[in-house]
Amino acid sequence: MAMTVIWTGMTAISLLCALAFGRGEALAAAALDGAAQAIQLGLSMAGVLCLWMGVMEVMRQAGLAEKLARLLHPVLRRLFPDFSRDQGVMDTIAANVSANLLGLGNAATPLGLEAARRMSRRTPGVAGDSLCMLVVCNTASIQLIPTTVAAVRMAAGCRTPFDILPAVWVTSLLSVLTGITAAKFCARLWRS
Repeated sequence: MAMTVIWTGMTAISLLCALAFGRGEALAAAALDGAAQAIQLGLSMAGVLCLWMGVMEVMRQAGLAEKLARLLHPVLRRLFPDFSRDQGVMDTIAANVSANLLGLGNAATPLGLEAARRMSRRTPGVAGDSLCMLVVCNTASIQLIPTTVAAVRMAAGCRTPFDILPAVWVTSLLSVLTGITAAKFCARLWRS
């Protein structure tokens, strides 16, 4: 609701300013140009995301996604000790982390929501430490292949959209480590 009010207000102010300064034609041209560019960006991103979703499906069919999830289980058990024995929750968390590792934030979101739904059954109406950790890990995820960013760069005309990989690896690793440290610190702070 708040975003609706903000966007409506910004649009109304832009329209009033354009009319007050006699720039109505420029505003209309910019709005149409922006709409056309949004469609082009959306289509090019959809193509790249479909490609990587297909890769993820092939990995799932080949059993690689399950092996990656099994590889992640020891680390995830330490991060989510309250749910280490709940295989359903751990599997959805592992799938969420796997999708984020591959840069598939759109695929990771439903998996993260499912994991959060399963976690919240134990403490309805309260976000426990594990649920907060899930939000941190999902938000600050490590990305090995940043497909969405690469798709945006490619749509903007970049010839080498994946040349940002080292920077993405370092920053995403640092953000996850910082987030996990902060979540663990806050959990201890409020428990005391």
